[in-house]
Amino acid sequence: MKTTFENLFEKHIHIGLDKSILDSTVESLRVDKLKLQLTINLSSPEKLIPENIKKAESTLLNSQLGLKEITINQIKKDKLEDPSLQKLIEDCAKDFPSALKALKNFSAEIVGSTAKITLCGKGKALLTIKGIDKKISACLSKKFGKEIKTQFIETENKKAKEAITNYAPAPKEKPKEEKIEIETKKIEIRKSGEYTPEVCLETSKVIYGNKISGQITPIREIDSQMKSAIVWGDIFFIDSRATKDNQKIICSIYITDYTSSIILKIIENKNLASYLEKLKPGMTALVRGELSEDTYEKEIILRPRSINIVSKYEIADNAPKKRVELHLHTNMSSMDGMTSATELIERAHSWGHSAIAITDHGVAQAYPEAMNCANKINKSSENKIKILYGTEAYFVNDMLPIVTGKDERVFEDEFICFDLETTGLNAKQDKIIEIGAFRVKNKEILDEFSLFVDPKMTISEKTTELTGITNEMLAGAPEEKEALEKFMEFCGENPVLVAHNANFDVSFIKATAEKYGINFDFTYIDTVPLSRALIMSIKNYKLDTVAKFLKIPEFNHHRACDDAKALAHIFIALIDIAVKDKSITNISEINTALSSTDAKKAYSYHMIILVKNQTGLKNLYKLISFAHLKYFYKKPRIPKSELIKLREGLIIGSACEAGELFRAIVAGRPWNDLLEIAKFYDYLEVQPLGNNEFMLREGMVNSRKDLEEFNKTVIKLGEELNIPVVATCDVHFMDPHHAEYRKILQAGQGYDDADNQAPLYFRTTAEMLEEFSYLEKEKAYEIVVENTNKIAESIEEISPIPPGVFPPFIEGAQDELISITMTRAKEKYGDPLPEIVAKRLEKELGSITKHGFSVLYMVAQKLVADSEKHGYLVGSRGSVGSSFVATISGISEVNPLVPHYLCPKCKNSEFITDGSYGSGFDLPPKKCPKCGTNYLQDGHDIPFETFLGFDGDKTPDIDLNFSGEYQSRAHRYTETIFGKDNVFKAGTIGTVATKTGIGFTKKYAEERGITLKKAEMMRLANGCTGVKRTTGQHPGGMVVVPKGKEIYDFCPVQRPANDQKSDNITTHFDFHAIHDTICKLDELGHDVPTIYKYLEDYTGIKVTDVPMNDKEVISLFTSTKALGVKPVDIDSHTGTFSLPEVGTNFVRQMLIECKPTTFSDLLQISGLSHGTDVWNGNAHDLIKKGICTISEVIGTRDNIMVYLMHKGMDPKTAFSIMEIVRKGKATKLLTPEHLKAMREHGVPEWYISSCMKIKYMFPKAHAAAYMIATLRLGWYKVHKPAEYYAAYFTARGEDFDGLTVIKGRSALKKKMAEITAKGKEASAKEQSAFSTFQIVNEMLARGVEILPVDLYKSDSYKFLMEDGKIRLPFSSLSGVGESAAQSLVDSRAEGKYISVDDIQLRSKVTKAVIETLQTAGVLKDLPQSNQISFF
Repeated sequence: MKTTFENLFEKHIHIGLDKSILDSTVESLRVDKLKLQLTINLSSPEKLIPENIKKAESTLLNSQLGLKEITINQIKKDKLEDPSLQKLIEDCAKDFPSALKALKNFSAEIVGSTAKITLCGKGKALLTIKGIDKKISACLSKKFGKEIKTQFIETENKKAKEAITNYAPAPKEKPKEEKIEIETKKIEIRKSGEYTPEVCLETSKVIYGNKISGQITPIREIDSQMKSAIVWGDIFFIDSRATKDNQKIICSIYITDYTSSIILKIIENKNLASYLEKLKPGMTALVRGELSEDTYEKEIILRPRSINIVSKYEIADNAPKKRVELHLHTNMSSMDGMTSATELIERAHSWGHSAIAITDHGVAQAYPEAMNCANKINKSSENKIKILYGTEAYFVNDMLPIVTGKDERVFEDEFICFDLETTGLNAKQDKIIEIGAFRVKNKEILDEFSLFVDPKMTISEKTTELTGITNEMLAGAPEEKEALEKFMEFCGENPVLVAHNANFDVSFIKATAEKYGINFDFTYIDTVPLSRALIMSIKNYKLDTVAKFLKIPEFNHHRACDDAKALAHIFIALIDIAVKDKSITNISEINTALSSTDAKKAYSYHMIILVKNQTGLKNLYKLISFAHLKYFYKKPRIPKSELIKLREGLIIGSACEAGELFRAIVAGRPWNDLLEIAKFYDYLEVQPLGNNEFMLREGMVNSRKDLEEFNKTVIKLGEELNIPVVATCDVHFMDPHHAEYRKILQAGQGYDDADNQAPLYFRTTAEMLEEFSYLEKEKAYEIVVENTNKIAESIEEISPIPPGVFPPFIEGAQDELISITMTRAKEKYGDPLPEIVAKRLEKELGSITKHGFSVLYMVAQKLVADSEKHGYLVGSRGSVGSSFVATISGISEVNPLVPHYLCPKCKNSEFITDGSYGSGFDLPPKKCPKCGTNYLQDGHDIPFETFLGFDGDKTPDIDLNFSGEYQSRAHRYTETIFGKDNVFKAGTIGTVATKTGIGFTKKYAEERGITLKKAEMMRLANGCTGVKRTTGQHPGGMVVVPKGKEIYDFCPVQRPANDQKSDNITTHFDFHAIHDTICKLDELGHDVPTIYKYLEDYTGIKVTDVPMNDKEVISLFTSTKALGVKPVDIDSHTGTFSLPEVGTNFVRQMLIECKPTTFSDLLQISGLSHGTDVWNGNAHDLIKKGICTISEVIGTRDNIMVYLMHKGMDPKTAFSIMEIVRKGKATKLLTPEHLKAMREHGVPEWYISSCMKIKYMFPKAHAAAYMIATLRLGWYKVHKPAEYYAAYFTARGEDFDGLTVIKGRSALKKKMAEITAKGKEASAKEQSAFSTFQIVNEMLARGVEILPVDLYKSDSYKFLMEDGKIRLPFSSLSGVGESAAQSLVDSRAEGKYISVDDIQLRSKVTKAVIETLQTAGVLKDLPQSNQISFF
C-alpha cells in the first residue's frame, strides 16, 4: 500500500499545499536526530514545481515537528508493474509457512532492476535464510527477460505513520521490546510425585525457524550418542557477545527443564540476530536443534534450528473459598527456607488467598520484605492480602516438674530406681522387653529387680544392636501383664519411682497397666531436670554423661538392669547435693526449690507463635530478643516461663512433628498427658503425611496408616478441648522441584537424609484437601479451609515497622543548632550575613527544624567536636556536604554555596552565580577590594535538595569518617549522649552468595559422584543463593532509639552472628529495613583522618591550613614532575599513587585520558569513577570523540540539577529529572514533557543521550569530600615527602614488607616482577602487596631514605621521622604481629638487653618472631645467651 504525502503529514499541514505534492508517494525518509534534519524522497507521475516543494518544506519546518532543516526531493522511477507480481512472489514462498507469514500484507514494485518488496513488519532475516530472495530474483528475471535483484524493506507496520506524525527527535533509545503474548494453561492439582513443571505445547509461538512438533527429550536424558533433540526449558541466563571482527553475535542461552540444564549456542550474523533480543530470562523456550561437543564449553551443547516460546502449566487455586497457610518459611529461615517472602506472598495473592503467615525458624527477619510486598500489592489491587506475622519458635518447657505426684516422703525413705528397654518409642504400639530396678533406702541400694519380657513379636535388628537383647534371650520370658505384676510386687505399696527421662519409661508402664485394667498409681521423679537443676557444668544430661560427671563406675549402657543400677547411684549423689547445696529434705520441696530449669540445656520443641495485635508484636519482639540474648544455645530458645509472661496478643500453635504435642503422641504418652499438653495451645496443627514419611524410613512407624492415626489423634484432642485444628504445609520452598536446592544446602550442613526431602511446598486448597482425603469430607474442609480462615480473620492488620519517622531527642537541640549555625556563619561571613548566605540558612534551618532533624545535626556536631578535641579531624561522606548548615556547624568540610570569594579580615564576599565556575577552588587569586587582604576561595555549587529532598522532608543520612584509632570512642560517646539502652549496632544479614552456592553444589556433586554440566551447576547454585546464612553488624552504623520508645517498638535485637561472647547488640532486622524509621548514624573508621593526625604530628602544619589550589599538587593528576621523578621511574604517568580515589589503575587511566586541570574536573573524575554506566560507554566515548570535555560531561548527580537550572529550567523540574537519572530510570520515567523541556532550554542531544544510559550517580558532596582529602594529602606528598610516607604507612602499613624494603629498590623491583609474572593467578594478598610496593618504589625513587628496624629506636607500628629519614617499626617485618611488636617496645623500658635469650624472656615473643628479627639484622650485635665472665 502506497503512503502519500498528505496521509503521512496531515496533522502538520495547516495551509493549502498543491495537489501534486499532497498526492505524491513517499518513497523514503531519512532522519538525522542529532542535527534535527529530515529528508523526504517523493515520487510523482508529474514533475513537481520547485515553488510548491519549497512551500511544503516551509510548512513542515514551522509545524510542531521541532525540526531545524527539511529537504524534499523528487525521485524518478523506472517502473515495471504486473498484476500477477504479488502471486508470483507468494508462489516462491508457498513451501515455507513461516516465510508466507513474513510476507503477509506485503506490497511490491519493480524499480529499475530491483524488485522492492515492502514487508508489513519484520521478516527480512527469515526470508533471506530461506533463500526466498534468490527464488524471487530467478522467477522475475525469467519473466521480464533481464536480471532483477530482490530487496526486502522492513517497516514498523501501522506504527510508521504514527511515528512520523508524532515525531519529536530524541536520543537513541533501545527500541521497545515486542511483547510476546502467550496463552497460559492452568492446573489446580499437581500430579502425585511430579517434581518438575510441565510445558503446554499448544501455546507455542515461533521466534526463530519453524513451529516445533515431535517427541520432547528430558534434558537429563541427553547424551553424546544423540545427534539432535527437541527440548523445553526455562531461560535463566543469557550471555551474548560480539566476535572480534564485530560481524557476528555469539549467544549462549542457559535453559533448564528441572531434570537438568543445557546451553543453547547460537552464532549469528549481527544483521540477522534481531530475534535473539526477544529471548529474555524467565521465558520458557521449546527448542529443536543439533547436539554437539562444544570446544569452548567442553560439554554437549544444543545448536538451535528452531526456537518457539511456550508457557508452562500455571498452578491455580480455583476453590470458591481458599485456605490460608499458617506455617511458612522464607529464605530467612537460616539455611533451610529457599524462597523469598515476596515470591511466596505474590503466589498467595495470585491464588486469591486472603492472608499468609510468615513463621521463620526463631526469627522475624523476613517481616520488612513481607510488609513492603503486601503494601505494594494492596496499593494496586482490589484483592488485598494480609500478612500474619509470626515465628516457629524453639520452645523450651522450663516449667516441667521434677516430681510428679503428691508424695511427701523424705530422702531417707524408700525409692525405686528403674529403667526399661523397649521395641520402640511409642508406648501404645511398642512393647517392653526388659525391666531393671533397684530399691534405694537411707541413700543405700538394698536389692534389685531384673526381668526380660516377651513382647510376643520379633524384635528388630536395630533394637538388638542398641540393647544387645536378642529374640532368643526373650524366648520363654513372662509376658507383659505378668511382668508388670511382678514389677509392681517388687515396688510395693505407694512407691515413688525414679527414672531418667521419666515421661518415657512411665508412659510405657501406664500404657501397659491401662491395657490390662491394672490400677498402678504412683509418684515419680525425673532425674533429667533434677540433674539440670543441680549440675550446671556439663554439656548434656544423658545418663552416661551425668554418671561420668558424678564418677559413677562404668556400666553397660542401654541395658535396663545396668542403667537402673547407674541411676540408683546417680539419684543418691543428687539427693546429697540437694541436701547440701539447697537444704532440701523431702521430695515435696524439690519442685519449689528447683523450679527453674536452665533453658539453654533443656530439650527444645517447635512451636508456632502468631501475632494477633500490636501488643503481641512487641511481646514477640521481646521474646525473640530474649531468645537470642539470654537463652541462645545452638538455637534461639523461648522458655515457657517467659512466654507465659508475654503471651498477651499472641496466638500459640502446636507446630509440626517436632512440636511438643506431636512428639508426645508419637511417644504414646497417656491420653491425660496429651490433654494436659494440648491445653496450652490456641490451635493444633496437622500436616500432609509426606512431611512425616521419614518416620516410615526410620522404622518409627509401620505404615502410612500410623501417620494418619497421629493426625487423627490431634484432631480428636482438638474436638475434646474445643481447640481449632488447622492443616498446614510447613512450606520451605515454593514448588516441588525447589527441593533440589534445599537438598544441596542441607547436605552441605551434614544432614545424612538430605536427599530424602519432604514435600514442603506451597499447596493449593484442592491439593491440601486431597492430602486429607482419608478424613471425612466435612472434617477435611474444616481443618484446611474454615479454621485457617478463622484464625487469619482473628488477627488484626499489623505493621511490623511503625509508619513515620522517629528521630532521637536531645533537650534544646533545635535552639543549640540555630545558635551555633548563626554564630559561626556571622563569624565567617560577617554580620549582617550576605543575602545568598542568609537565604540558604533560612531555607535549610526551616526544613531541619520543621521535620525534627535538629537532633541528628547536633549529634553529628557533638561527635565531630569530640573527635577534633582528641586530635582527629573527621571526614564527611555521602551527600551531607550538600547542607550548608552541616558545613558551618563543623560537620562537613564541603561548602555547598556557589563559588565565592571571602575576605578573612573584613568579611567582604563576592558570589559567582552564573555557573562559569564549578568550584570556588578554581577561582583565580584575588585581593579584597576593601582591605587588600588575599581572598579565600570556596563553594562548590551543590543544591540542598540533594540531601533532604525537594521538600526538605527526607530523613538526613549523615555519614562520618572517623579515624580508625578514634572510632570506638565515637561509638562510646554516642552511648553517652543517648544512653546505652537507646543505642544499638546496625545489624546486617549475610546470605548465600553465588560463589558459595557453587561451592555447596560442587561439594554435593563430588560426594555423590555426579558430573554436572556447566548450565546445571549454575542453575543449582543460583537456586541456593539468597538464603540467610548468618548475621553481622555494619562497620560503623549506630541505631538510636528515641527516648520514650523501646527498641522493641521497632524490631528485636541480637548479637552479631549469635556470638554469645560478643558485647555488641545489633538490630535483628537488616539496618536498611529501618533506616528511614529510626536514626542511623554512620560512624565509620577510615585511614585518612589517621594520616591527617600523623601529618600534623610530624610536620607541625595543620591540615586545614593547606591550600586547595597549589599548582604543583594539581599537576600530580597529569604528571610526575612535581615528585621529581620520571614516569619510567615509577611506571606511571601520574603522581597519584597512595592518594585516595586516584591511585588505582582504572582512575589513573581516566586521568591520563581526561587531563584534569581544575578542582571541578577532579570532582568529575571522582563521580565518574564511582557511578554505574557513567564513564564506560558514556562519558568516555563523548570525550574520546571530542563531543565534549571532562568539565562538560555528567559526572555527579548534583551537576544535572545545577546544569539544568543554569539553563533556565525551574528547580523542581530540574530536581525531578536529576532524581530519575541518578537512579538509572531515565529510559522508563523521563517523559516526553521532560525531554521537551530539556530541548526547549537548549540542552544538547548528547547530554540527553548520556542521561538515558546512566544507572547510578555519585553525589557531588561525596566527591568533593574525597577530593578535598586528596588535595590535602597531595600537598604534603609534594612538599613534605618523608613525613607524608611515614604518616601514610603508619596508617596503612599492613602490606609493608620491611625485609624486602631494607634491601633496596632492586630487591623491591624483583619482587614486583615476580607478582606481575603471575598475572591473574596472583593471590589477593600478592595483589595488595604489589600496590604497596608501587608506593614504596615511588618513595625510594624520590630519594626518601629508610632506616632499618632498631631494637631501641623503632616504634611498635609507627613509621617515625629520624633526622629527615623514616625509621621502620617492628610491625613492618612480616611475622611480627601487633602484640609482639608492642611487647618488644614495652620490655626494652626495663633496660638494655644482654642477649637474644634475654629479649625472648622479657618480651615473651615467640621463637618465630626472634628468627624474623635475626633475619632482618636487628639482633646482630647481641649474643644468643647470657654469658658470665669471671676474669
